[in-house]
Amino acid sequence: MIVRRSTLPKVLLFLAAFVFFSANTVYFLEADTGALTAAATLNNDTYHFDFDHLPDSKPYLNTKAAILVDYDNGQVLYAKGADEVRPIASISKLVTAMVVIDNNVDLNKEVSITKEDAHRSSRSRLRVGYRFKVLDLMYCALLNSDNRAARALARATSGTYEDFAKEMNRKVKQLGLKNSCFYEPTGLDKRNVSTAHEVAKILHYAYEYPLIKKITSTKRARVKVANRKRTYIQLANTNLLIYSPYKVLSGKTGYIRAADYCLTSLVKNKAGERLTLVVLGVPGDRLRFRVARKLIDWGYRQI
Repeated sequence: MIVRRSTLPKVLLFLAAFVFFSANTVYFLEADTGALTAAATLNNDTYHFDFDHLPDSKPYLNTKAAILVDYDNGQVLYAKGADEVRPIASISKLVTAMVVIDNNVDLNKEVSITKEDAHRSSRSRLRVGYRFKVLDLMYCALLNSDNRAARALARATSGTYEDFAKEMNRKVKQLGLKNSCFYEPTGLDKRNVSTAHEVAKILHYAYEYPLIKKITSTKRARVKVANRKRTYIQLANTNLLIYSPYKVLSGKTGYIRAADYCLTSLVKNKAGERLTLVVLGVPGDRLRFRVARKLIDWGYRQI
């Protein structure tokens, strides 16, 4: 990404605005939107995967669908039900984040959590009436997979969840994804569907956004409740691969009963080799990470 000389002071101010509470815990004092809201050139290229050189032997995985792709050349190393349309739960939030950024929503804008946001939202520490900056809501939605945050972001962007879902569908259509469809921004609706194949592409496109890349590769952060003095909320990445020997470059977890446990991640080993992983329909929370590790370990042996 090229930084123009006139924008350099703003970038430096943004970097100076970090306060480190621990090696892995960060709270953002202020956000300069310029460096983070634009997709990194978001070139007009589309991602195509090569399914023509799949290995003859592959590991057994306790998952309904999966794909493993060499990020750097697009070669598919493993595929199981890769084009089967399935609910993807909170992986939907990657598309939510892209739409928010595409609409140039001010990251410093404050948004309140409403009763509508909280309705059947699953567990959340974002109480009705709390106000947060859009940037902090992005952290809550992507890092901690908070559904109230995703709904608040949708309202801040499009006014209603329904109009925002239309934006999500326009986005995936623009990306050439024919089997991905969204009815709301969180993934709680089982009609939010895609395929392992297309989820891998969604992750690749999301990785081109500096802000999404930054948030989803962070272990922990904390955000401030804007209308409460000295009130902060600690966040932890739900993607436990971030504690593995591999560097997580981006990713997202998901779970609803209809989808079972889901995960997508882009990881890098010490040699700099990058793999994109998707597992959908794993019958267990921790099991999805064991399945993911098994597949990643196997994949690196292939390349």
